[in-house]
Amino acid sequence: MTNLLQGTLLCVVIAGIATFLGGLKIGSVSLEVIGAPVFAILMGMLLTLVKPQIAASPKNKDGIKFTSKKILQWAVIILGFSLNLGTILSVGSKSLPVIVSTIGISLITAYIVMKLLNMDAKVSTLIGVGSSICGGSAIAATAPVINADDKEVAQSISVIFLFNVLAALIFPTLGYSIGFGSEGFAIFAGTAVNDTSSVTACASTAESLYGVDGILSAAVTVKLTRTLAIIPITLALAFYTSYKAKNAAGAGSNYSLASVFPFFIIYFICAAIVTTIVGSLPESGFTAFYMGSFLHAMKWLAKFFIAMAMCAIGLNTNIVELIQKGGKPIIMGLLCWMAITVVSIAVQMATGIYYTNL
Repeated sequence: MTNLLQGTLLCVVIAGIATFLGGLKIGSVSLEVIGAPVFAILMGMLLTLVKPQIAASPKNKDGIKFTSKKILQWAVIILGFSLNLGTILSVGSKSLPVIVSTIGISLITAYIVMKLLNMDAKVSTLIGVGSSICGGSAIAATAPVINADDKEVAQSISVIFLFNVLAALIFPTLGYSIGFGSEGFAIFAGTAVNDTSSVTACASTAESLYGVDGILSAAVTVKLTRTLAIIPITLALAFYTSYKAKNAAGAGSNYSLASVFPFFIIYFICAAIVTTIVGSLPESGFTAFYMGSFLHAMKWLAKFFIAMAMCAIGLNTNIVELIQKGGKPIIMGLLCWMAITVVSIAVQMATGIYYTNL
């Protein structure tokens, strides 16, 4: 336990600074568009660049590894508490055709680009899943299942961050100028922007442009509906990883699905079920506390744990090497982002959602 403490505390301190920075506003510009996880991973990488002995120290190494693996999984589990399945299925069902189409096109695009550019399969999987589902949270859930290392996670997070920022800056004006209705834009933001913080920033800006309320809450609901795709994607990858490993090990091997099965996803589902059950109970002091203060605390804790894990990943990543190898992943991220954007607009036009208003 003592071996874990110092490295874990280092990640706590850096995550705390990153959380503070991610909540700052400079004039009319909110740094929420960048978010605490990105600040944390950048600070970790810069600290390792300046003082590489910190991450390499025996006193810090175990705690940093624990944070990048276990704390990351705990963050995904806690994230489950923010999902009320009943609300998502009733409110988010209208956006389901758009969600399924954008997830499908992103994964297909990532696979094609991986083959054309001869890219690393794990990085390609993380970028494809991160682009299609929910950015850093999806990468956090997928990385342990495919045994991705910290450098591969850092590469993928960096790419997702780049297009998150671009989307948050460009999409509000783009959506308004091409004639999206307010509900249509909420679905667009919820399906075409990767990370929850960027969806929030994008939808908040759109509310000012459209002069109406409700875009933010609708966009976040669509985004949370997308988050549910973590479940089938991680389970499918677990089966595929197990199948490949068993074939590689040869006949008679003891390799089993249990060795790669993402049990933390089961806890993620359980957390969502608890919130769904409590949300359906008659109104009382307990339900008010749970649906208010408790869920607010869980959302904050999930974000903080993700920031801690991203810091640990950054501490194990060489930023110079990351930049040198960044060309192909950026091309993949760009093509996935463009494909999602086009398909989100096209499916909304085909289903008649495009011009609808809240």
